Amino acid sequence: MRDLARILLPIDFSERSVGPARYAMSLAKHFGSELTLLHVLTPLQYEYGALEISGSMLSELYRSRTEQAMRELEAFLPNELAGPNVRRVVLEGDPAAKIVDLAHGAPDQTVVLMPTHGYGPFRRFILGSTTAKVLHDADCPVWTGVHLEEAPALASIPFHNILCAVDLGPQSAKALCWAARMTREFNAALHVLHVLPAGPGLADGADDPASNWQIPLRKSAGEELRRLLSSVGVEGEAGVESGEPGKAICATAGRVKADLLVIGRGSAAGVFGRLRTNAYAIIRESPCPVVSV
Repeated sequence: MRDLARILLPIDFSERSVGPARYAMSLAKHFGSELTLLHVLTPLQYEYGALEISGSMLSELYRSRTEQAMRELEAFLPNELAGPNVRRVVLEGDPAAKIVDLAHGAPDQTVVLMPTHGYGPFRRFILGSTTAKVLHDADCPVWTGVHLEEAPALASIPFHNILCAVDLGPQSAKALCWAARMTREFNAALHVLHVLPAGPGLADGADDPASNWQIPLRKSAGEELRRLLSSVGVEGEAGVESGEPGKAICATAGRVKADLLVIGRGSAAGVFGRLRTNAYAIIRESPCPVVSV
């Protein structure tokens, strides 16, 4: 896939970086991708505040800590993350901004792979601030998941079912095409889902297909979904559900045993709305990794 020509993996040298790194390397080997390991240093003024440092001392301090970071980066899984297609880069600045800037060098070929850094009883509620900023600002696909920290090698991950959730907005065709290419790559089954908001008086996830208000909406959404599939030349099992989008999508991902969930982002309109609302909930609650396109 041209979309996976480059995989950008930010790391912070913590234990939670190991699982995503191995996962990223497995993807890179499968697709022949260039894998870039990126560590971003906090600007010196953030660390030392108002402490006065002379120009020469500042330069020496910057050089010293950059060299130390590069040594740590080169020592990070040196045997597993090796080969001509593996790059190791140290930058300084705001982590999210540097990640996005590097990804935008070739956004149509790059995927940023990041864990959400949610743990234990809080994993359903926490989305790391750097990951959140990258999701909001990046133009390229972002591959996330609370499970990446414990992810096995790709060879043991069966991509049998891929779910693509669309809001029928401008980004839907792009997300669907991306999911279809992954489906063909792994000879997987493609499931496509659109979620209607729950109707008045219905609890989230409660379906009442016989209600008068839902009948025309379901029919219209089903027709639009079929037109979308036809327009991009994609075949798949299409369905329309109703309820709160995050819950309905994650429930469907569990029901179809999805190994990967693909969602669109970037549209201010539609059911998903701004990424910081429904898409965050989808990423946190999903039973499988999520690629937001």
